[in-house]
Amino acid sequence: MKRTDWPFKALLGATAGVLIYLVSFVFLRAPEAQPAAGGLAQKIFYFHVPAAYAMYVGGTVCLAASAAYLLRPGDLADAWARAGAEAAVLFGSMVLASGPLWAKKAWGVYWTWEPRLTTLLLSVLIYAAIVVIRAFVGAGQAERKFAAAFGVLGTANLPLIHVAVHQWGGNHPTVIGRGGGGLSADMRHALIMGFLTMTLLAAVVLWMRARLALAVSRCHQLEELAANAGIEE
Repeated sequence: MKRTDWPFKALLGATAGVLIYLVSFVFLRAPEAQPAAGGLAQKIFYFHVPAAYAMYVGGTVCLAASAAYLLRPGDLADAWARAGAEAAVLFGSMVLASGPLWAKKAWGVYWTWEPRLTTLLLSVLIYAAIVVIRAFVGAGQAERKFAAAFGVLGTANLPLIHVAVHQWGGNHPTVIGRGGGGLSADMRHALIMGFLTMTLLAAVVLWMRARLALAVSRCHQLEELAANAGIEE
């Protein structure tokens, strides 16, 4: 890193500090939930729900950058579209991994094919497909445009998750809102810190992956220039 990278270093340090605080507060201060909400396993909630929010952030970045690339192709937009898809897969996988641990305790099974879980899994698979396309299909402009178009169309599934959470039925435990019983002050604080932590972590992941994708793209361009120069000689 260069000296000009101090904003990223500051962001990384803040993320680490907030994450340490969140973990210590959740397990040492936040009260245990009622057995109907999963008891001790409910503490996963403070990571599970913010991770779902971070997946939305990654998907939104993928959508915006993909649309920007389709309107005006460029390495920067492509790099952020790639980073957004990878972040969505990362945080979506966190949701899928943490959810069953809480679900088993709260409602007796690790997984059930209810609308909100099914739409979430579909979204993660869509973004995983974008990552695979970008990794193995190629780095030409046509391949980039195809991945960008997929990124725009694939994001249309994200609102379905929101609809499924608020409108469609299912066995998913409710902690916030109707039927959730409300949260104590310490629980609300832990949840707020969870959202802050995942927001910062998403920013770190997006920044790192976008910079890496941009660096790789520039390396490929230099390799092509060197190869063309060698041919001309």
